[in-house]
Amino acid sequence: MIEIKHLCKSFGDKEVLKDINAVFEDGKTNLIIGQSGSGKTVLMKNLVGLLTPTSGDVLYDGRNFVGMSKKEKVFMRREMGMIFQSAALFDSLSVLENVMFPLDMFSTMNYRERVHRAQECLDRVNLIDAQNKFPGEISGGMQKRVAIARAIVLNPKYLFCDEPNSGLDPHTSLVIDELLSSITKDFGMTTIINTHDMNSVLGIGENIIFIYQGHKEWQGTKDDVMGATNERLNDLVFASELFKKVKRAEMGNK
Repeated sequence: MIEIKHLCKSFGDKEVLKDINAVFEDGKTNLIIGQSGSGKTVLMKNLVGLLTPTSGDVLYDGRNFVGMSKKEKVFMRREMGMIFQSAALFDSLSVLENVMFPLDMFSTMNYRERVHRAQECLDRVNLIDAQNKFPGEISGGMQKRVAIARAIVLNPKYLFCDEPNSGLDPHTSLVIDELLSSITKDFGMTTIINTHDMNSVLGIGENIIFIYQGHKEWQGTKDDVMGATNERLNDLVFASELFKKVKRAEMGNK
């Protein structure tokens, strides 16, 4: 479980995060949503240590990440997997070599063991047949799946995903969502997804945190969204006519 307490972050005189308290639950897909500029990206960067909070705490199973030494944070980060908005693969390495990269850097496995573990993860994302290809030879959706395989290769306790569906078509986005959801359950991870994709919210949002202008405005599940009375949340989630019809239908059935 990840818990944030009274988290604040300022850049000069500008306060971006304002006294945020929230819990990200184990074994669930935890989504951070909000409009552009709401502070959700800054929040995720504070969670993984790319930024240091101005005040407040970030607790990983009771361990205060903010107060750790540099050495302690290095060990802590070995428990984290990260999927970037762009897949961030190495163009000069094969798919297999990309997935093996964290093992090469941090594991004590021998070469054969590293290959086997990387292949296990590629098989988990249905890409074992692409292991000898290079990133430029596969689609954007396949690149994201390679990034997922690389992120889980060290068997992390915590998985962070920054806009994993960015640039993908709706069908491929659904594939990525289902993959992240199933991996979260299979590995028992705490998964945090920063997203603009409202299909993800209603599809895999087991625990959703809505940020508005640096404040936590609302927290609930995908089922709670349908009956939410927060107007700002409704404006974000149900901006399209399709989602408005879905909500009206849901409310009509109650």
